[in-house]
Amino acid sequence: MDCYFHSNVPSASSCSGCGKPICATCRDFNGACPSCRLAAKVDAAAASRQRIAGAVPPHAQAYSQQQPSQPTVVTKAEVATLSDRAESRALVALGYPLWPLALISIFDRKQSRQLRSAGFQALGLNVGFAGLYGMLELLTNIPFLGFSAAILIPLLIPLFLVASVYYGIKAWNGDEIRVPIIGDWIDDRLATDPT
Repeated sequence: MDCYFHSNVPSASSCSGCGKPICATCRDFNGACPSCRLAAKVDAAAASRQRIAGAVPPHAQAYSQQQPSQPTVVTKAEVATLSDRAESRALVALGYPLWPLALISIFDRKQSRQLRSAGFQALGLNVGFAGLYGMLELLTNIPFLGFSAAILIPLLIPLFLVASVYYGIKAWNGDEIRVPIIGDWIDDRLATDPT
């Protein structure tokens, strides 16, 4: 019989802990295989770990109270969040206030569909606010409408900052983002996109 850890190497004996066939290279002086030795080291490290003082976060308590025999249900949004790298989420989150980063983030093919949608929405938000600013700036040249448009222009900057911070935090946390008008239009386009 071949060694459990090395293919095409004949086994010399069985592991004293788990009973797997192992070769002479894998066997230590106690007759244990590499996986049993690693498990013993992990158990020893866990036993010597000191408890850190402080409160346990609520989500950690839920996981610690869960019994190992119960299966954990994971939603699609959690899978997408877990599979996305922190760099991709940060790039999309910073793309809301800084449009060049949103442009860079949509070309990253490793990110999930949710992050690509968020990157397109970040670009749409920036283009939408720029278009709204341009329209209000043009309206200031019209005699009677100019006064009301001139009042609205200074309000665009704080509104843009609040919206970009709000959507950036949602993108960083991996939540589903729905920018009004822009989000529906982009989701329709991404649904027909084969990638």
